[in-house]
Amino acid sequence: MIKQLFSTGALALALSVCTAPVVRAQTETKSDNEKTKTKEGDSVTKTKVQDDGKTKMKGKSGTGDKMKSKAKPTDGSMGGTTGGMETSNPAGMDNATSGTSAGVMVGGAMMMPDKDIVMNASASNEHSTLVSAVKAADLVATLQGPGPYTVFAPTNAAFDKLPTGTVNNLMMPANKTKLSTILTYHVVPGRLLAADLKDGQVLTTVEGENLTVHRNGDMVTIHDAKGGMANVTIPNVVSSNGITHVVDAVLMPTR
Repeated sequence: MIKQLFSTGALALALSVCTAPVVRAQTETKSDNEKTKTKEGDSVTKTKVQDDGKTKMKGKSGTGDKMKSKAKPTDGSMGGTTGGMETSNPAGMDNATSGTSAGVMVGGAMMMPDKDIVMNASASNEHSTLVSAVKAADLVATLQGPGPYTVFAPTNAAFDKLPTGTVNNLMMPANKTKLSTILTYHVVPGRLLAADLKDGQVLTTVEGENLTVHRNGDMVTIHDAKGGMANVTIPNVVSSNGITHVVDAVLMPTR
């Protein structure tokens, strides 16, 4: 008999897998009394119910991102059970620093590991200025490329801190080179999680100049070449081609 000890959390997670949009038409499900394997295109999800009622789920998306979760009944019964859910982080996300799981909420939207940096940023209502700037500088194709990249992403409020008229001026076609210089100064080659950012570390940006990391416990600040600084407010936003750290100020190169 199929075990009926799914918690509400586990049941909801299972239903979300079953009802998620199918990228490819091919769907294959295999199951026995305790294990279920579902394959949709290149995505694979495996679910196992243990003798004590605990449920384990493993998943892999078509882009290779992984997710694991566990759920167990809190009272041993079906009725009114909320269940305990534990979700592991993809791509080695620093859980102690970020407190995040498979997806991170930024600007009212869930940032998904199977989407690229630009797609995730475009979903955030706090990064519309940054996305517009990336488009104006013709950097969309670059930031949608394989990378990987680490991006320090200023919010709309960060751009609002600049002197009046600065953003509009930078968006003008005549200032495309300057805009590109500023934006690429926020990009570092490689995948750097918050745990990889050490106090005093010097990062060489795609623009060519350096950023300096300062760290006090879990608080990370990034210092630019002009003496300005930006606080990392949301770390470890995992995308398919890199990592984004949300920052509260625009970093400025010397040129």
